[in-house]
Amino acid sequence: MKDYDHVILWLDYFNKNLKRRQGRKVKRERAVFDPTVAELTEAVKTAGFEVADDEVNDHARFPRRSFVKSGYVMITKKEGVKKCKVLDAVAEKLLQKRARQKSGKK
Repeated sequence: MKDYDHVILWLDYFNKNLKRRQGRKVKRERAVFDPTVAELTEAVKTAGFEVADDEVNDHARFPRRSFVKSGYVMITKKEGVKKCKVLDAVAEKLLQKRARQKSGKK
């Protein structure tokens, strides 16, 4: 049954390895290689959205790639905020997190 009160953010939306027709929704420049559910959850929280533990599923399978375990984070919709704006904000936070990790390793 469709849930109109939440937005689901699949890992595949932000995976740089995937093509658009395979499920990626953000531009390749804004995507990261193989994001994890933990990274996605942290990016969603830093983007200003609330995530409960029961709204995170790391064993789900993205419908277009049902042969691979993926995962998703479900967030409550905010009035007047479209899904594409949520995707852009979360993608930016994922990129910032990866950049910090990369500079910290060197």
